[in-house]
Amino acid sequence: MPNMMIHWEWFLRIIIAGLCGAIIGYERRNRNKEAGIRTHAIIALGAALIMIVSKYGFPDVNEYDAARMAAQIVSGVGFLGAGVIFVRHGTVSGLTTAAGIWATAGVGSCIGSGLYDVGILSTLFVVGLQFMFHHGILRKYANQGQIIQ
Repeated sequence: MPNMMIHWEWFLRIIIAGLCGAIIGYERRNRNKEAGIRTHAIIALGAALIMIVSKYGFPDVNEYDAARMAAQIVSGVGFLGAGVIFVRHGTVSGLTTAAGIWATAGVGSCIGSGLYDVGILSTLFVVGLQFMFHHGILRKYANQGQIIQ
């Protein structure tokens, strides 16, 4: 029975990661961006799943490096993010969406590894930054190079 309780916690991690991804995706969908709720939810859920498999999926192997599988999240999601970046007539679009996809994978990775607080707070921070920059709250500082360099 204790083994089943551990599995329920893993399921909870996947659910929470998916919800955090959906929150980030909701903000993007409301602004009619390329990747929305489903994309971000699945990315966070998938990253959490890979982290769980990476950390707990190989109990029969004496020596294995759990970080190797988890590290592939970064490169795999980076490849997905590259697919939403377009250059048209010298104008770059989709860069923020790609960064959001990458951050969403980070959120899923945190939650999948059991760092609930870091993942949830990061979700709120990503959405907060998106909101503040979109509504011009931080724009004047960013344009002056005081926040983003």
